[in-house]
Amino acid sequence: MHYFRAPDARRFVNASLIIGVAFVVFGMSFGVLAVAAGASVAQACVMSLLVFTGASQMSAVSVLASGGSAASAFGGAVLLASRNAVYGLALAPVLRSSSLPVRLLGAQWVIDETTALVAAERDETVRRTAFWVSAPILYASWNIGTLGGALIGSNIDPSDFGLDAAFPVMFMAMLAPHLRTPAGKRAAVFGAVAAVALAPFMPIGLPILVSAVGMFFGISPSKQLPAETTDGAP
Repeated sequence: MHYFRAPDARRFVNASLIIGVAFVVFGMSFGVLAVAAGASVAQACVMSLLVFTGASQMSAVSVLASGGSAASAFGGAVLLASRNAVYGLALAPVLRSSSLPVRLLGAQWVIDETTALVAAERDETVRRTAFWVSAPILYASWNIGTLGGALIGSNIDPSDFGLDAAFPVMFMAMLAPHLRTPAGKRAAVFGAVAAVALAPFMPIGLPILVSAVGMFFGISPSKQLPAETTDGAP
């Protein structure tokens, strides 16, 4: 089968390189924070290679850096990564006719940004081109950023450069579009109240897991999500 349509490939290369710049920056933030939290350069890089979802990686590192348990870090990361399962359903037609090894590789690259680029197209061949051009570029960008950040992470204090704020800033960017809907507002209020109320009584990380129950407020057949929900990171 043909994965690329040459005339369309250039525009997806250009779009991916622009997004890739942000990936490098966020990847460097993750690399610095991971090393500051106690990970080695190799551990930070392997996590980006195998996980490749920035929100989950940032969440896990933040919980561990705050003294939370590995179980709390893993639970929060899995909850955040679960949205990729929905993206996988949306991209199934793009990967369905591929061989099993190709589908497994493609599954690793199903993230917010590749899904957004594919969803904007209607023609099946163009959709495949969008995915297979953008995915490796963004994957490489994230991992290059992680390596760079990890290498310099042991030599700087993340707070001196505001890198410790990268995780909450990223999540504020993700949260803002959903606050435009009633269901999103209910989920946000529940999550905030639960996290604040339980923080004095539960181990670090667990209040976040409990507050994640608020996502069920956002599950509604009639819910209309805003068109722009990209989070700026995988």
